Amino acid sequence: MGVRAALYLDFDNVFGGLYKLDPDVAVQFANDPGAWLRRLLTTATTDGPRRWLLLRCYLNPAGWVYHTDTAGEQTRLFFSKFRPWFVRAGFDVIDCPRYSGTKNAADIRIVVDAVDALSADTRYDEFVIASGDSDMTPLLQRLRRSDRRTMIVSPADAAEAFTAIADQVLDSQQLLALVQGEPVDLNDEIDSEFDDRVVDVDTTAPGHREAYEAFRSVVTGEYNAASEPLNMASLASRLRSQLGQSVSDSNWFGFGSFARAVASLEFPNLRMSQHFLWDDSRHFAREPAAAAPQRIMLPEPVERLVDQLDLPRLPQPWWPAIYQTLSDYAHSHRFNLTQCTSWSRDQLRDQGLPVSRGAVAFVARGTSFGGCPLHRQPPPTAEEIRAAFVDNVLTRAEAAEIAFSSDEIATVRAWLSAESTAATSP
Repeated sequence: MGVRAALYLDFDNVFGGLYKLDPDVAVQFANDPGAWLRRLLTTATTDGPRRWLLLRCYLNPAGWVYHTDTAGEQTRLFFSKFRPWFVRAGFDVIDCPRYSGTKNAADIRIVVDAVDALSADTRYDEFVIASGDSDMTPLLQRLRRSDRRTMIVSPADAAEAFTAIADQVLDSQQLLALVQGEPVDLNDEIDSEFDDRVVDVDTTAPGHREAYEAFRSVVTGEYNAASEPLNMASLASRLRSQLGQSVSDSNWFGFGSFARAVASLEFPNLRMSQHFLWDDSRHFAREPAAAAPQRIMLPEPVERLVDQLDLPRLPQPWWPAIYQTLSDYAHSHRFNLTQCTSWSRDQLRDQGLPVSRGAVAFVARGTSFGGCPLHRQPPPTAEEIRAAFVDNVLTRAEAAEIAFSSDEIATVRAWLSAESTAATSP
C-alpha cells in the first residue's frame, strides 16, 4: 500500500529560498516538479514508499524574481510561468496573491487545508510541508497531536521550534540534491568507508549507453595517467562539466552515485575511500585527516548560537579557511551549490581541516541569505563572504530572541572572524 501522503508546497517560499542559494537549481525545481516529486516518494521514508494522495501548490501568480537570461540580460521571471508544469505533475495549483507588501495567504491556506484533511474520510499517514515559514508551527503541533507523521522541506534555516516538531526535515543541501537527482545524504556528519557493492544496472538503457561509454573513456584516462590518488569530488566535477545534463538525468547512469559508477568500471587494483580513488599497485593511500577534537571549547555567546541556531562547532582558526575556500570555488567554477559544498569540504580536508559538508553548507547558506550569494558576478571575496555570514548569524540570533550585549556581539564577530580579542578567550 505504501505511505498515504499529502504534500503542501508554498511555492514562493521554497522557490525564493532556492533561488538565493542556486538560481539554476531553483529554475530546475520549478520547470520539472515531476522529477523531484518521484524521487521524494522514497526519500527519508520508514514504512515504504509514499503514495501522493494529495498534492497542492500555493503560488502567487504575480510573483517574480530577476533572472539572467542566456544573453546575459536581467529580466523578470514570473512565477505564473511555472504553473503548467505543476499542473502537469499532478498538483492542484492554488493562486495566493499578495495581500500586503511582503505576505501572501499561502501559509493560512495551507493550515486550513491541512486541518481539513485531518477530518477527511481518507486517513493521511504523513503530511509533507514544503515551507520554511515558522508561522506554521501550530499546524505541526496539531498534526502531531493527531498522531500523523510530518516532514518539513525547507531551503532556508527554519526556526528550531518549527523543525523540532517534525519527524523529518529535508534541509537546503538535501533539497538541492533531490532536485538534481543526487543521492540525498540524511547524515552528512558520519564519515564511512565507501561501500563497494556494484548494483546491477542496465547501462544500455536509452540515453545511458553513449554517456556511460564517454564516462568510461574519461575516467579510464584519468586513472591510468594519475601519479597520485585522485580527488573524487574534483573528478566528479570535471565529468559533470564534460558530460553535461546526462549525468543528472540518469543519476550517474543508473548507479545512483559517482562512486558506484566508478566501481562498475572494475579497474584493476582500484581502491576507494570516501574522498579519493587510487591504483593500489602504483599509489600510496592518502592518510585520513586528523580527527577534530571531541569537544571544542567556545566562548559562552558562541555556545548559545551552537545550541539555538545549530552553528557548527568549529575551532576559531578554521573559519577564515572556510571563507577562503568558498571564494576559491566561486572564482574557479560555474556555480552549483551541491558541487560547491563537496569540493570545498575536500579542499579543507586536504589542508588538514576535517570540516563536514554540512558545516560548509551552513556557511554558504548564511552567506547567501546575508546578501552575498556565491553565484553572483563578480564572485565574492573571502572577506565579503565572512561579513555576510557573520551578519546573517547575528540577524538570525536577533530573530530567535537570543539576547546579546554589545560585548557579546563583539565576541561572536571576533570568533567567526578569527580575530584575537580578550573577549574571545575560551
